[in-house]
Amino acid sequence: MKLLWKFLTSIRLTLFLLGSGTFLIFFGTLDQVHDGIYLTQQRYFEHVFVLWSYPQQFPAYAFLKWVQLPLPGGYLLGPLLLLNLFCAHFRYYRVGWKKVGIACIHLGLVLLLLGQFVAQVGQTDYFLWLAEGESNNYVEAFHHDELVVIDKSSPETDRVISWPVDAFQHKPTTLRHLTLPFTLNIVGFVQNANIMPADQAPPGSPDFGFTHGIGAERNFTVLKMPPTYADGERNRATAVVDIATSKGVIGRWLLSNVFRQQTPMTIFTPAQEFEVNGKVYEIALRFQRKYLPGSIELLDFKHDRYPGTEIPFNYSSDIRLHDLKSNTQRDNLIYMNHPLRYAGLTFYQASFADQDTKSMFQVVRNPGRAIPYIASALMTIGLVFQFSFSLVLFISKRAKHKEGTSR
Repeated sequence: MKLLWKFLTSIRLTLFLLGSGTFLIFFGTLDQVHDGIYLTQQRYFEHVFVLWSYPQQFPAYAFLKWVQLPLPGGYLLGPLLLLNLFCAHFRYYRVGWKKVGIACIHLGLVLLLLGQFVAQVGQTDYFLWLAEGESNNYVEAFHHDELVVIDKSSPETDRVISWPVDAFQHKPTTLRHLTLPFTLNIVGFVQNANIMPADQAPPGSPDFGFTHGIGAERNFTVLKMPPTYADGERNRATAVVDIATSKGVIGRWLLSNVFRQQTPMTIFTPAQEFEVNGKVYEIALRFQRKYLPGSIELLDFKHDRYPGTEIPFNYSSDIRLHDLKSNTQRDNLIYMNHPLRYAGLTFYQASFADQDTKSMFQVVRNPGRAIPYIASALMTIGLVFQFSFSLVLFISKRAKHKEGTSR
């Protein structure tokens, strides 16, 4: 037991964990160039262990492709660092006001580690495209999709029923809802697809036999593609769905998250609608939505350049926030390092399109957003206190030493 306690409180363990974290960041940065931030973060920092393989893009890959390096992942390093910090603190720390600064520094470090964990578990990334003069009351997820059926029979409001893609992406399944007079039979699903006209597809491409919607109208076929996580690229989540009533299958539809979306990199199509028992329904596969307690309207987007050049120095969006809860309106300017915070979300200026008339906002929900600020404040207070106390103590001792020497 003593050996375990000595090991957990050892400065050598601290140095080993910090060194391992440095290596993890280094190799993760190498892979980030080709795999993108999202996949690299999942692979390196959201696992207990990770196996780094020699990249195919590196020199001499044919001779070094066997090189593999096991590394401790973020979910192992983080808890071990916390355990090491707690054990070392209680072993070496002596209660007293002289050590208050050290306690604040340690507490700040703990909060930094916990804040990173909260961000990894609870953070969700969304996006919002708006054209000038356009408004919207929802944002869409970057990495999550949903299949929706929209009951459009009411002239006042639409009723939306949704299923996350996680419910059917791994195997064919049947989706049911008590209020729907039909079922959705998921014939196939791919995380990323190349959608093209069947007459332009390679020989031997699958024929899904679409009978309704965009798949039938444009004679589309679907080719499975490897998922992509590179920055600036999106997966085209695609599903083949049969709609069936108690009387049998009424048709087969092609659904994809690139149909009818508000981004420049999409295929605009009419709504895929059908009728059952005299009611009109729409079916779609789309980026998962989060609705706001109000709406955001883009008044004006500015793309400022340095005079006489095409080099940009500022992107900014002048928006008007219509809040339904308070029934108020307020104008905000969103630009670099000056986001809008609303309804637990943070809106950042991210991109633009269509000759500077359409603006994209990156929207982040991070329940632990305040934790790093609190941690930094605690560590600053601790460092200032400890340094000031040591300085005063040093000056006091030096003065006493000079006084004794003069006597």
